[in-house]
Amino acid sequence: MERSLFPMPTLLFIAAFMAASCYPSEAADSKGSFEDNFNIMWSEDHFTTSSDGQIWYLSLDKETGCGFQTRQRYRFGWFSMKLKLVGGDSAGVVTAYYMCTENGAGPTRDELDIEFLGNRTGQPYLIQTNVYKNGTGNREMRHMLWFDPTEEFHSYSILWNNHQIVFFVDSVPIRVYKNNGKENDFFPNEKPMYMFSSIWNADDWATRGGLEKTEWKNAPFVSSYKDFSVEACQWEDPYPPCVSTTTENWWDQYDAWHLSDSQKMDYAWVQRNLVIYDYCKDFDRFPKLPGECSLSPWD
Repeated sequence: MERSLFPMPTLLFIAAFMAASCYPSEAADSKGSFEDNFNIMWSEDHFTTSSDGQIWYLSLDKETGCGFQTRQRYRFGWFSMKLKLVGGDSAGVVTAYYMCTENGAGPTRDELDIEFLGNRTGQPYLIQTNVYKNGTGNREMRHMLWFDPTEEFHSYSILWNNHQIVFFVDSVPIRVYKNNGKENDFFPNEKPMYMFSSIWNADDWATRGGLEKTEWKNAPFVSSYKDFSVEACQWEDPYPPCVSTTTENWWDQYDAWHLSDSQKMDYAWVQRNLVIYDYCKDFDRFPKLPGECSLSPWD
């Protein structure tokens, strides 16, 4: 495990410096209203919006949580949303923001996960990412954040093409997951995915391995969303028109197959200071590391 080398004020200063070089597509406009893009998956009475409809709220209480999914499926692209997480004592609460081939944990699903793991008051949120192919995951990474994600909105984004998957926080790449260009059992690139988000109780594992339980007296727990942005290949059966590389989509061109020089600098800083857990360094769990662990994120 690696721990942060800098105190929080220093992290915030460096974060402000990194935010000055915005990823090219971060400023993409939001694409329509909530109803234009999403369906409620369950517990519609736990979903509300601001008066102007621009901010969306999911709530969790002892009875249930709530979730939504895109109306459309996509194969490759750039997917971004601004979130503000549950404040105060959020131990046991998970806000999930992810892509999946289906609504449900099917045995052959592909999935790209971002999960925000709540904590006791005063302790930092952790962000956990995972990648599934054909129902197999176990590729977790956990990071600290360099800001308090409960105070204001921050952008969380996924770049997905046939060469790499990159998880971004405020334009900063925190995880790079590469393809080897061959048929393999680790890189999801064949099935279209929906985008989902949900809030739910996971106090059996989410905070200190399940030692910290959800304090229901603090319910409802509310996560907030706005500015959904997607630049992606919308799936059309049997195949979408952009199933292979074209000159029309920036997220599928050569520059998007690798990190830029400035992104590599940000990524290196994240790796030195914010990584809490990396399955590719867990030799107790994986005496023989999975094959994708040998692929360099720098290439």
